[in-house]
Formats: sequence, C-alpha cells, structure tokens
Amino acid sequence: MTQSHSRTEEEWMILSVKQDKKERKLYHLFAESEKAILSVHEDILIRYRLTKGQIVTEAQADEIRMEDERYRGYIMAIAYLGARPRTRKQIEQYLNRKFFEADNIQYALDRLEREHIVDDEQYARQFATSRLKNRLKGRRFIQQELQQRGVSKEAAAEAIGSLDQKVELASAKKAAEKKWRSLKGEPFEKKRKLMGYLMRSGFPGDIVKDVIKSIDLDGEEDSFEEDDGLLLDN
Repeated sequence: MTQSHSRTEEEWMILSVKQDKKERKLYHLFAESEKAILSVHEDILIRYRLTKGQIVTEAQADEIRMEDERYRGYIMAIAYLGARPRTRKQIEQYLNRKFFEADNIQYALDRLEREHIVDDEQYARQFATSRLKNRLKGRRFIQQELQQRGVSKEAAAEAIGSLDQKVELASAKKAAEKKWRSLKGEPFEKKRKLMGYLMRSGFPGDIVKDVIKSIDLDGEEDSFEEDDGLLLDN
C-alpha cells in the first residue's frame, strides 16, 4: 500500500514591522530571520492588519504580495497623472516601463476608469480644444496626435467633431498671420507656401481657402487660380 504524504504549508509569525527609511509608506515585515518576509504599502498593511504577533501562511503571503503590487501600480499611476491628464495607453506604457505584470497593470487601469480618474473621451475633448486655441493646429493634425496618444479612432473623431468651426477659423487666421511674416518670395509664391503650411498644420481645405481669401496679407490683392481651389479640396 502506498502511503500518501500531505504537504505542510509554511507559516511565519511576524516578529517586527519596520518602516522603510527612504520610502515612508513602505513597511517591511520580519519573522525569525533577518530577511523580510513581506514588504508592503502602508494601506495594504492596514487592510490586512499586519501587526507584530500575527501568523501569516504561505498562501496568505502570496495573496498579500499580489494585492500589494496591484495597489502600488494604482498608486503609481495616480502619481504619474499628477496635475496633467493622460490617456489609458500612456499610463499603461508608464507602468510597463516600471516592470509591473500585465494583469496588475490592467487592474490599475480598470480601477482608474471605474473611478473616472482616467477618461479617454474627456481627455480627447480637452486636448483638442487646447491644441486648437493654444498651439494653432487644425483638426486633422489634432486627430493624429490623439491617436498617437492611444485615444481610439472613435473618441478622437468625436472630439474633433465637437470643435467649433469659428474657433478653428480664428486659429487658422492667427497661424497664417504669424507664418506670413517669415515667408520669402513673390506674393503668389508666399501664398502657395502659406497654403501648404496651413494644410500641414491640419486645417481642412475650406478653412484654409477662407483664410487665404479673407486675411490681409500686407495688402496684396492677387488671388488664387482655379487650381488652388482644387488643391484645397483634396
């Protein structure tokens, strides 16, 4: 007859709890040896009531370690946000650089979204409005920037669609006035260059055409030929 042997789970008694000298919210838990059996954030210490004299099993220690890493990822993400909003993708990339496991990163991101600390749609609307007014960029350029920051195509398109066309026209005029002063060449050539600059800045063709027609570019009166209108409609 084969005799079965059950594995005894290892357990420890916490003999001391010491605060980390550099990271004040980090605590080290010691058992018989001088090596810490656990190092946890202050909030996890309180949640699990980890005090001197408590018995901790191996399974409990594994659970506490997992919860601690999840919580640290969440806390680190909040600190990364600071006063500057960021997208879900940007936070994910940041936590990846800090070598958090994928499951724990997803936990932190999902929690941040549930608590409305991270909201890509709100981020997209605020970013688009700010970029249009302060950086004098058009909707096409802004949409590309949003997608580069990890905002979905749908959220980026919705944010772009909510932009005020009058504000965009005013931004395009301001950008044109600033650029015009640095352009060289004959008036017609300068207008060609200005048109290309505004298009590369992401302003749509109808906006660019209105700017070129309405803005006072040092009083020059020559206008675009028919082919200019065709180019702007592309």
